[in-house]
Amino acid sequence: MDHVPLFPEQASAHAEQVDALFFFLLAVSGFFIALIAGLLVYFSIKYRRRSDKDCPASIAGSVKLELAWSLIPLAIALVIYVWGAQLYFSWARPPDDCMEIYVVAKQWMWKFQHLRGQREINELHVSVNQPVKLTMISQDVIHSFFVPAFRIHQDVLPGRYTTIWFNATKPGKYHLFCSQYCGTDHSKMVGTVIRSEERR
Repeated sequence: MDHVPLFPEQASAHAEQVDALFFFLLAVSGFFIALIAGLLVYFSIKYRRRSDKDCPASIAGSVKLELAWSLIPLAIALVIYVWGAQLYFSWARPPDDCMEIYVVAKQWMWKFQHLRGQREINELHVSVNQPVKLTMISQDVIHSFFVPAFRIHQDVLPGRYTTIWFNATKPGKYHLFCSQYCGTDHSKMVGTVIRSEERR
């Protein structure tokens, strides 16, 4: 199997939104890391003790400063929460016109059953711009269905059905992985999602 790039191409309807949130989180984290590290160095130099006789002056508290460093992070956290919640709800509610496929995960393969009777092992054929809903269960241990190009990831559990849906936007072949360590040959539990132009 070919290598997977650090940032796989966006190949599903959700991918662009997931990436936008990811890069926003990365930018916010990077900004605050740089800000805190910069201020730490600056204050360490500016307010260093220059002699044993130095006695720092008392500093009065600032209500404005306290409010700023409380409310600004709160506002940013709320933006992230609302953004993430919108993504979650769009992912958790599949459209009514989804093509349904049943998935059984087992050591160490993926078995797919289409409603029309087709069965596949480690290869899933779907159509571009056709929403697909996967109903999944594990035959043995916990597995995890992960297609990086689709930005979808869902645990597959023994004794319990889990679901996930996606809408492929580009034809091609895309990597499918089990991202949950599931035994000795976990690394071999891979597959391919193949998307064609025509609806199946």
